[in-house]
Amino acid sequence: MNSRPIVWTIVALIVLGTFTASLTVDLIVDYVWYGAVGYREIFTTTLAAKIGIAAAGVLVAFAALLTNILVALRLVGGLGRILPPEAMHTPIGNQLTKRSSTTLATVASAVLAAMSAVALAANWEEVLLFANAVPFGHVDPIFGRDAGFYVFELPFYQIVQSYLTSTAFLVLMATGAVYFLYFQAQRGATPAVDEIALLLATPKPHRLHLAAIGSLILLLWAVGLYLERYEVMYRGGGLFTGPGYADINGTLPVLMIKAAVAAIVAVGLLVAVRAERWRALVVLGGALAVVWVGGGFYAPALQRFIVSPNELERERPYLEHHIKATNRAYALDRVVERRLAEDEQLTFADIEANRATVNNVRLWDHEPLLDTFGQIQEIRTYYDFVSVDNDRYHIGGELRQTMLSPRELNNAALPSRTWVNERLTFTHGYGLTVGPVNRVNEQGLPVLYVQDLPPRSSVPELAVTRPEIYYGEVPTDYVFVKTLQQEFNYPEGEKNIFSTYEGSGGLELGSLWRRLLMAAHARDFTMLLSNDFTDETRILIYRNIEQRVRKVAPFLTFDRDPYMVIDEGRLFWVLDAYTISDHFPYAERIGNTLNYMRNPVKVVIDAYNGSIDLYLVDPEDPIAAAWNAVFPGALKPVTELRASLREHLRHPVDFFGVQAQMYTTYHMLDVNTFYNKEDQWSVPEVGDQRMEPYYTVMRLPGESEAEFILMLPFTPRLKDNLAAWMVARNDGDLLGQLVVYRFPKQRLIYGPKQMVGRINQDPEVSQQITLWDRAGSNVIRGTLLVIPIEQSLIYIQPLYLRSEDGRIPELKRVIVGYGNDIAMGVDLEDALRRIFSGASGSSSIPATPEVAVSAASGTSATGVDEAAGPAARARRHYQALREAAGQGDWTRFGRELDELGRALRELEP
Repeated sequence: MNSRPIVWTIVALIVLGTFTASLTVDLIVDYVWYGAVGYREIFTTTLAAKIGIAAAGVLVAFAALLTNILVALRLVGGLGRILPPEAMHTPIGNQLTKRSSTTLATVASAVLAAMSAVALAANWEEVLLFANAVPFGHVDPIFGRDAGFYVFELPFYQIVQSYLTSTAFLVLMATGAVYFLYFQAQRGATPAVDEIALLLATPKPHRLHLAAIGSLILLLWAVGLYLERYEVMYRGGGLFTGPGYADINGTLPVLMIKAAVAAIVAVGLLVAVRAERWRALVVLGGALAVVWVGGGFYAPALQRFIVSPNELERERPYLEHHIKATNRAYALDRVVERRLAEDEQLTFADIEANRATVNNVRLWDHEPLLDTFGQIQEIRTYYDFVSVDNDRYHIGGELRQTMLSPRELNNAALPSRTWVNERLTFTHGYGLTVGPVNRVNEQGLPVLYVQDLPPRSSVPELAVTRPEIYYGEVPTDYVFVKTLQQEFNYPEGEKNIFSTYEGSGGLELGSLWRRLLMAAHARDFTMLLSNDFTDETRILIYRNIEQRVRKVAPFLTFDRDPYMVIDEGRLFWVLDAYTISDHFPYAERIGNTLNYMRNPVKVVIDAYNGSIDLYLVDPEDPIAAAWNAVFPGALKPVTELRASLREHLRHPVDFFGVQAQMYTTYHMLDVNTFYNKEDQWSVPEVGDQRMEPYYTVMRLPGESEAEFILMLPFTPRLKDNLAAWMVARNDGDLLGQLVVYRFPKQRLIYGPKQMVGRINQDPEVSQQITLWDRAGSNVIRGTLLVIPIEQSLIYIQPLYLRSEDGRIPELKRVIVGYGNDIAMGVDLEDALRRIFSGASGSSSIPATPEVAVSAASGTSATGVDEAAGPAARARRHYQALREAAGQGDWTRFGRELDELGRALRELEP
């Protein structure tokens, strides 16, 4: 007896059993986990949808397959008629002839149906959105359908049509296989008969059966062609996304004709086969080919001979639809535009009136600051600062922009990577580093509000009472807490401080069955042998915050940059979530992924407990409203988010970047201007890189108070001067509001590239950089910032110095550009003073007490009477320089040194 079939059967059963057991374990763990984080309804609804969709697909395919296979078997006379004569007396032949046709047909149909429906469950999002569709309130101008039809309904119809078509093809192949086997068996039984003659002698019922299936496929194809008419509404490839003149007058009618001809051919196929009119089949096939080939030439011909010679006038109404739809799709129809003054000269008074703006200019770039944090605040090698986030806090009654970076634990960098260390002892990161964006100490390093281990805060508003970070951007694996093994908290001198988790995060691991379940889920059976577990032990899984939120809300798309917030002494992560679609009619596409985007949901995660809250900030977004109907209560109103956390919500950079890129073209609402690209803008480039949006605190023109904004300047296409700048407001009810400030076209404002050129040509700047280079230091040029003040703007660029031995980068100089003037100072205040020192009717900048006193007394910003001669001023600056050195005031020291140099240069013959 051959044992191979038995062995392979056993192997197959083992593989299938292992897969099924693994899937079951994962489902049970997820069921428990979703319940622990408060989103079990999302798990059950999603799972039920997947099972329901797959079951519906299996039932449809099974019914179609079983019915047609049984009909075919009955028409050929049973299983015995499809086997060749030589196979009838084999063991397999004997077994098949003994089995019922229904039994074998049922098994074959079930297997084929299951295989065909597996992928169908992946469309659960489209099905749930179809069942909970919400109108957009935006009607397409061609078919008069609401955009909700394209976003919610059309994808569902396309899925159904596609699945039914593929099922019909599967039925045709299965049925055709039965008839083919029958044909082969008959040929073997009558070898003297010619194959062609035997084929022509195929019984009429067989032909009718196959023709009926073929007709169904053609009808489903006709339905697909009918639905394809709507796909044209968001299809790109021409002058713009959406149908133009050639599509309206060519593509759409041709698709309708093709659908009608396909339906006629479907009926004609059945009639011709029934009546055995074979010439009619040739005619029908020819008609279909003619329509198909001819229709493919019609729309291109219209485009070539009718549209192209007079494109603007032919496409004018459709361009209007396209511009309007694109602005609607990216929320650009809400943009507020403001005009700036034709001629605005900044003075010291303007600088002082915008003190909140000046005091919050970001002088620390992310990369140098991350390097600095890594060298002065990581403390141990297994801590990592992986990102720097911008935020704002009210400190001492003043709105201050800050740079914040969490100190996370990197298990891969542990000196001893044992199971106990990685799973029980080193379980969390600890604390964070926070500093103002514009302050440095005497060594050129950032001033820190929060630093060291344990975290020390120099301002009460940023006090941290729960610094442990169990959930973050770095963790990728599970850990155990509340065990007999104490958890490492932070180092203190030569010893380590340990603690025990006091939170409610994770899953209980007290019982044996729960431990077995988690061991199987984690594929880690060491936990079954550990003696460190207690009845209160918990396992923390899905600790990476991006993985965590994608598991809770797989129907949303998430921003790439989560950021941390300090609130009431605790640490929270905030993530932005998007709703997107690629089916919005007439809207311009971004790549091949989307042509509609909103940011309606903010996610807040507790870094200690791992709790997840989804807040709906834009209830007017139809896609978010639909998901809110699918999962009632999952998206909480933003009013339920406590006010202290709500103050830290912001418009995300990714979304703003998309909106800004679109607005460079789609601010042109006039069709003539749009078509000719007369007023197209672009995002400026500095060097070989495009400027990125950046956050800052400033008082917008015409506003009374400073606020936290996200901004980006624009230049005219192929030109370097500035045309406008866009901001996204972030505070209070203005969250997400876009405002664009336009410069008058007759006013020339230097753009970033032009200002970089002027900075490079400045003798003082180039001389200083050359001196540093000769001394063996590496000069790092910081990001060039455009800082609007009143109706004008200034440019600011920090310079960092790093020695060749790779030491910590230090902020050494700040360059300010305004109009034709360039100045470099030891700090921002110094550079601003140099720029505006000759402004009429203005006062100095009170950056330090010494500066304020000098302004009141009519002396220079360094406390020296500028009316005195250069020799006297040199002596006084030298004396002031020595005093500053004795007091450790290195900022003042740098200013006095520069003023001393200026006085000495005046003494040169």
